[in-house]
Amino acid sequence: MPRRARLDAPGTLHHVIVRGINKRRIVNDVADRKNFVGRMGELAAETNTSIYAWALMTNHAHILLRSAELGLSGYMRRLLTGYAISYNRRHRRWGHLFQNRYKSIICEEDAYFTELVRYIHLNPLRAKMVKSLDKLERYRWCGHGVIMGEVKHEWQNRDYVLKWFGKKEGDAKKNYRDYVKKGIDKGRRPELVGGGLIRSLGGWSAVKALRRSGDREMSDDRILGSGEFVEQVIKEAQATARYQFSVKEHAAKIDETIARECKNHKVSIEEIKAGGRRREASRARARIAIDLVKTHGLSLAEVARQLGVTTSAVSRIISRAGK
Repeated sequence: MPRRARLDAPGTLHHVIVRGINKRRIVNDVADRKNFVGRMGELAAETNTSIYAWALMTNHAHILLRSAELGLSGYMRRLLTGYAISYNRRHRRWGHLFQNRYKSIICEEDAYFTELVRYIHLNPLRAKMVKSLDKLERYRWCGHGVIMGEVKHEWQNRDYVLKWFGKKEGDAKKNYRDYVKKGIDKGRRPELVGGGLIRSLGGWSAVKALRRSGDREMSDDRILGSGEFVEQVIKEAQATARYQFSVKEHAAKIDETIARECKNHKVSIEEIKAGGRRREASRARARIAIDLVKTHGLSLAEVARQLGVTTSAVSRIISRAGK
């Protein structure tokens, strides 16, 4: 069966897993690790790709990111190709370094964001690369230390992660650390490294229960999320071909719509993009979302990225507008 195309609209949340070919190492020493992490961060800053969680292991890597205008494929192609060339040159080897096709799973943000951050950041501890949560906070090859403020990487979007755990940084860091600590005993989480019905529902027993009840849930092995979320992502992918904006037209349309509605509602663009919850900001955001999605065919994920809210929040706006 031929492999299906990736689902890759700008603004989509992806859990990306990169593996060495034939399970071989992708990093040999500290210099390799610095090279990989440096490239990942520089490229994220250059392309406006948001990275929330990551862990560089010995023969694979996990990255939780939100794609930008370049798209996931463009970002990963530049990262992996550039790193592989430099790795091969340094170690005087030839041939492929990575598996030909990295794994990427689109994730429903409200349901899985914090779970994925925790799962990814606990990888070095589960693999016994560090001995304790305290040591993980100072471990340089994982994003956990950045969230805790012990490791500095300006390109990692720690503020977005922390806002899921509290309004004040001190409280958010404590809540985040407590949450991560509770995940240590959960062990490996196969439901968080793929899509499809079994993983989205949390196991085969849940699938059988659903079938016994006579209910149906749409699923796709490229997507981790509810049936409603899967259906929306697929619809967006099918509709993409109808809208062929150039990159400049694409950006201009977004800016024009946001500026117009902000002016109409007397709200600053900064307040909208920061996710402000004032009544007028919420009204302006709703009008912008409806216009960009229904009139211009932009994806929910991209609209969410522009408006400082989750994809699910935009979905609710569009659903209410249709009633």
